[in-house]
Amino acid sequence: MTRLLSGAALAAVALAAILFLPLSGLRLLACLVAALAGREYLAIIHTGRPVAMAPVLLLVALTCWGLSDPNLSVVLPLLLAGLAWLAVEVLFRGRTVDQAAARLLAPWYIGMPLGMLTAVQGLGGPRATLLLVATIVVSDSGQYYTGRAFGRRALAPAISPKKTVEGAAGGLVLATSFMTLAGPWVFPAAGRLSLVLLGATIVLLGIGGDLFESRLKRTAGVKDSSALIPGHGGVLDRIDALLFAVPAYYLYLRA
Repeated sequence: MTRLLSGAALAAVALAAILFLPLSGLRLLACLVAALAGREYLAIIHTGRPVAMAPVLLLVALTCWGLSDPNLSVVLPLLLAGLAWLAVEVLFRGRTVDQAAARLLAPWYIGMPLGMLTAVQGLGGPRATLLLVATIVVSDSGQYYTGRAFGRRALAPAISPKKTVEGAAGGLVLATSFMTLAGPWVFPAAGRLSLVLLGATIVLLGIGGDLFESRLKRTAGVKDSSALIPGHGGVLDRIDALLFAVPAYYLYLRA
């Protein structure tokens, strides 16, 4: 019951934000979500004391804010800022290149796609955002229920033993079908094949994002990224598939 109630509340908040917040408010909310998810990511990779997270979390939020601007004029400055901080981490903070690179992945792993998600709203309006989110939800639900009903073969047993090939196939078919049927609502000029490819790409990238976070957690020996959302784990647990899928959808929208 706790999981159901918190999930419903989370969905209601997300829907209200997409439908009613002005773009500036949505950008601020995306930055807050990026900072929360970034903190969970840094905790998973054992980055150290909370105070050591502050510069990286600031860069995560700045990346999210900058990339939520559809003209992408800040990409180069943000990239340079990230490289500069990487040098600081290695030269003056005593971290290895591997440790510094893992920390500096946060702005691009989390800040970039959440910024792009807000830019999707600016480019295509709430319909474009809702179509992407709904496709991910259909994919996740399809994978879960198809996997429970028909799952026999593990998809990635070393990373996520509960994921099955049959579940992934079910999510792929259902979410791609959904994108093909609902896509013209947002992309009236798009051909059917184009929407099929878009839907399949979003599903496959979403599965990759889910497995990527599962690998992070398994390596760290934790079940959830945090306990922030009752019954659901952390922010990163809720958006892991979305993070990998957003850039492809954003580029499709711009094209």
